[in-house]
Amino acid sequence: MESAQRVIHRSGLFSRLLVVLVGVAVLLLGYSLFRENLSARLTHDWPWKLKLLDIQSAVTAVLGTGGAALARAQYARTVRPAIGYGGRVVANTAPNERLAWMCKLLNGGQEVAIIADTGYWIEYTSAGRAAGAVDSSEWTSQPEATAAIASRALTERQDFQLNLVGRGYPIPGQGQGQLFLGWFTEKAMRELESVYVRVRVVDRVGDVHERVVNLLKGADRSPTHPDGSPF
Repeated sequence: MESAQRVIHRSGLFSRLLVVLVGVAVLLLGYSLFRENLSARLTHDWPWKLKLLDIQSAVTAVLGTGGAALARAQYARTVRPAIGYGGRVVANTAPNERLAWMCKLLNGGQEVAIIADTGYWIEYTSAGRAAGAVDSSEWTSQPEATAAIASRALTERQDFQLNLVGRGYPIPGQGQGQLFLGWFTEKAMRELESVYVRVRVVDRVGDVHERVVNLLKGADRSPTHPDGSPF
């Protein structure tokens, strides 16, 4: 279920249009080369009597559109977000001084990434399933995921919390800002095996990137003391 970051949609204006223009330029070059090698008699008849571009202009068109496509690809790599996440045991988050496992998302890329969509997938422990819990069968919203977890006799903001992240929320680049995803107490982790979050972000050129993370991967399910700050 967990996945590495990948591009699921590229901007039509800045990606597909350039590919189409490169294709058109290549076709024009092919037509011009083929027409140039025909006999004079054939070039007086349709469709070969139609001269679109001379060879020099067609080559220039291919080089120009190809260069633009390569420049776009290079710029897309430069502004590409680098979505990562981490978790640790913290104090002073759950009520009654209980310890909790907290998970945060960060963007290590150079540019800001904008949240486009989030989805949640819940899987329960064997004990939870034996008690009647049913794993998710499709991606759900944050309110639906919260309600599903709460149905296991768990109380939001006392035993667990999933942060509501709205569309358009910015994640600063270069790791300067961290996006809080959620926290879980030992009681909640006895019921929950995995909590997957599907995060989709838009970069500066309009490409959509997706990363699926497991908030409970590597979690300390019986914490005895908080972890030290990583920074």
